[in-house]
Amino acid sequence: MVLSRFLWTTSAALLGAATLAAGCSDDSCGTHGAPPDDLVVAAGGAVLTFGGLTSLAANDCTLPGMPNGVVSISLEGNQTDGSGRITLCIPRPDQLNGGMRSLGTATSMAEIRIIDLNGAAQSCTFTIDSTQQPTGTGGAEGVCANGTDAAGFALDLDGGLMLRRDCSGTKDTVPATIKGRIAVAKRN
Repeated sequence: MVLSRFLWTTSAALLGAATLAAGCSDDSCGTHGAPPDDLVVAAGGAVLTFGGLTSLAANDCTLPGMPNGVVSISLEGNQTDGSGRITLCIPRPDQLNGGMRSLGTATSMAEIRIIDLNGAAQSCTFTIDSTQQPTGTGGAEGVCANGTDAAGFALDLDGGLMLRRDCSGTKDTVPATIKGRIAVAKRN
């Protein structure tokens, strides 16, 4: 009887460990209440809000010496108050839970890369000026299975970047902030 209980307990513990190792959800995974549409870019008096972020393991951006089994993820979302889009790439999603990851553009070695950002507000259009590197940091909470868990995760960004602004043919470059805590869902 004691041996049976020991074997059942040991089997249950091993099954639980195997389930977590396989990337299945547990209580630490998920969006942890992050809103679906709270990523705000503010520039020159205009505000662009993005939401509906989804992630896909696409291996679109990498870093030298990436460990086996870690695949970069791409995040995409839409402007909730306009027709813009945002695309991010994260080379090491396995390190996002640690926070304080650098922001950059596609041409950088940053840990969170802003690949594309465009939108419209106040009769002007805005696009990222990728010739100037963003500043600031980002991180996440609830990242499991290298960002591919069905529970998703919460992404936090707090930085600055430069945007090209076009207001009916009058063009300039303006500083902007990018801030927010937002839910990221797994893209199928």
